[in-house]
Amino acid sequence: MVANGRDEPALVPARLSTGIVGLDEVLGGGLPQGHMYLVEGESGAGKTTLGLQFLLAGQRRGERTLWITLSETERQLLQSAHSHGWSLAGVEVCNPVAAGHVRQAEDKYSFFSPADVELDEIRNAIAAATERIRPSRVVFDPFSDVRHLAREVLHYRRQVLSLREFFNEHGCTVLLMQELTRGSAGDLQAEALVHGYLTLHQDAPEYGGQRRRLRVHKMRGMPFRDGFHDFSIQTGGIEVYPRLIAAEHVDQHAEECMASGLPQLDTLLGGGVDRGSSMLIMGAAGVGKSTLATQFAIAGAHRGEKAAIFIFDETVRTFRARAEKLGLSMTHLLADARLTVRQIDSAEVSAGQFTNMVMRAVDNGVITVVIDSLTGYLSTMPEERFLAAYLHELLTTLSHRNVVTILTLAQHGLVGEQVAAPVDVSYLSDTVLLIRYFESLGHIRRAISVVKKRSGAHEVAVREMRIDAGGITIGEPLTNFQGVLSGVPRFTGDPGQRGVRE
Repeated sequence: MVANGRDEPALVPARLSTGIVGLDEVLGGGLPQGHMYLVEGESGAGKTTLGLQFLLAGQRRGERTLWITLSETERQLLQSAHSHGWSLAGVEVCNPVAAGHVRQAEDKYSFFSPADVELDEIRNAIAAATERIRPSRVVFDPFSDVRHLAREVLHYRRQVLSLREFFNEHGCTVLLMQELTRGSAGDLQAEALVHGYLTLHQDAPEYGGQRRRLRVHKMRGMPFRDGFHDFSIQTGGIEVYPRLIAAEHVDQHAEECMASGLPQLDTLLGGGVDRGSSMLIMGAAGVGKSTLATQFAIAGAHRGEKAAIFIFDETVRTFRARAEKLGLSMTHLLADARLTVRQIDSAEVSAGQFTNMVMRAVDNGVITVVIDSLTGYLSTMPEERFLAAYLHELLTTLSHRNVVTILTLAQHGLVGEQVAAPVDVSYLSDTVLLIRYFESLGHIRRAISVVKKRSGAHEVAVREMRIDAGGITIGEPLTNFQGVLSGVPRFTGDPGQRGVRE
């Protein structure tokens, strides 16, 4: 752009990939080129790994890169890279305080404090390395050492300003890695002077692996996805799972029903389950919730549709063995990828990571998602009160993508009065199926009913459900019983039919 006869810089700078797909998505495409950014985090939160991925992303593009460190040797850096299977060939390393830059005793200085002289030496070494290498990307890890050496807030501010202007003149995009020690004035100085600022957090739950989250606090002149985003450190680097925003996935689809493969169940549901809706199956342990959910997934897979089942409460081996014994064969469906079954370890997988798994499956063509069960999914939540918010965004997003979502939820108790489920999410679901045990003449039987369907009419009858080697059978309405849903019904029909199943 030309203004007043002079060339003006582009108003929108080019974006640089961080080398982390999820983080680029959070940032709206990457980091604006030519600026300085502050990354804070506790020890072990992933700062070094993030910095290495940032430089290696530049290496793949043929850019020159520079790693500046004051307290880590090149050998230690190579070991960190080797643990992820990376080669640092081509990444220049500058250590201004390595052998050859020997500090002197304090009494050798006459007019300047040791910190003044040390920082001056460090700045000169960094300037010389930058002039020689001409890097496009720079990582300074740990920048916390500069804060400690500066001692005074004003001096620290001047150092940050000096480095910012120097790197800006040389067109460098810089990440400053710093220990997260909130509350000091020095921290606030750095946050105010850099172009962008993000933090890495890690928590140690009472049971299970580390839970990590990141948050972008500011990015000048650019939109980004705010809030906390889960991430994990895998062999191969950091994976970021952006917070799901349902409004970004709105689309229009034709109304259509998905059949269960059981005509009487479809009749009970008023024709089936609507595409783009969610269905919650509630009941006591062992009543048949998982089996019924599997029936829907397998029926869709037989029609050539892709389905994914995420199980929290049992192993894949047990799940498949149980399904095969009930006539729900899935071997060939798994072989041609029309059906996928994945076991989720709630002690190791965060809520954001699980959401990412679901969305990846949908991106690969899955149109039926089964989550078995919400009781296990609840274990991935940092706090129970967030479950409804996570589920709302997930279910709404899947609805916009025209995916049928089937959830199971266990209620406490068996026969008779049952206690409420551990969490009430029935209001989030479009359809709610209730399966209850009831006792009749010394036999335990099952009853199924639809207690809610937002999108249309459904049967209000209570029917018997039987599960045997032939699979699921939905019987006629239990018209000869009253109080079935209480678990202890009264027989009100013909006494001669008392022992006959409906």
